[in-house]
Amino acid sequence: MRYYPQAVNFLRILRTLSTFTQRPRIPQHSLLSNRNIILLKSSMPTIPFLSGFFGSSSSSSSSNKMPENYPVQKSADEWRAVLSPQQFRILREKGTEPAGTGKFDKHYPSAGVYTCAGCHAPLYKASHKFNSGCGWPAYFDSIPGAVTRHEDRAFGMTRTEIVCSNCGGHLGHVFKGEGFNTPTDERHCVNSISLTFSEDETAADKKE
Repeated sequence: MRYYPQAVNFLRILRTLSTFTQRPRIPQHSLLSNRNIILLKSSMPTIPFLSGFFGSSSSSSSSNKMPENYPVQKSADEWRAVLSPQQFRILREKGTEPAGTGKFDKHYPSAGVYTCAGCHAPLYKASHKFNSGCGWPAYFDSIPGAVTRHEDRAFGMTRTEIVCSNCGGHLGHVFKGEGFNTPTDERHCVNSISLTFSEDETAADKKE
């Protein structure tokens, strides 16, 4: 029987591909819990280079426009002058920080207020924060009127984006009905980079 070089090469390619497509067995103890898997899938992308694609429906081109209907109005160049590159990417271009990397993920003060990193408007009280295990700061509620919600239908998903009501800065997304033992059964999944923290709750009390 004659073997043609093309056929031999084709068989070698098939054999190589089959070794890559076999699913390795994962030890049971290394599997994530079903709840954590659901949270990671529903919240935000965790791979840094993908976050630019999956942050929100608005792309970086939207940052070149003047925001609408927000008290604080700045051009893209004006925002770049007052924000770090990472803050600009997330707040103004609707990016996402990798899970578990934010400084407020495991930050649980007894008192204080979380403010917008772009305009310093009060957003959340320390008492709103809870441990969701999702890899990003989680809040079950916000200071009244501080956060605005928008429907986000990017990439075949329907999510609810949350932004600062004062400047329109992107905070993250809010999810409902996940079964957390909180007063609202909501999880505001927020980028740490979008926030700053102060132990003084005076500004938050005035806003309420």
